[in-house]
Amino acid sequence: MNQDHEQTAIDLLESSHSFPGSYQIKVIGSADDDFVERVLAAVVSELLAESSIDHKVRSTPGGRHVAITLQVHVQSAQQVRNIYKSVNEVRGLAYLL
Repeated sequence: MNQDHEQTAIDLLESSHSFPGSYQIKVIGSADDDFVERVLAAVVSELLAESSIDHKVRSTPGGRHVAITLQVHVQSAQQVRNIYKSVNEVRGLAYLL
């Protein structure tokens, strides 16, 4: 991602959210291979404290995928961007919102 696009994304986050504060992320991915734990580890790696995260997991009706809703306490728009980058690298990711 080029520098201008990154700055635009940060500016958009800053215009629509208050930092520091709570931020919600939704992740959908494979129900196999400890996907949930790998997503949580990716998010925690970008946070100041593991206690800054709350999450809920739902399985799809067929059981092939899981949906994870994460509520994280973040310090800045840049930290949100870093979380998205880390989660985007998780094997089995299907969708990140």
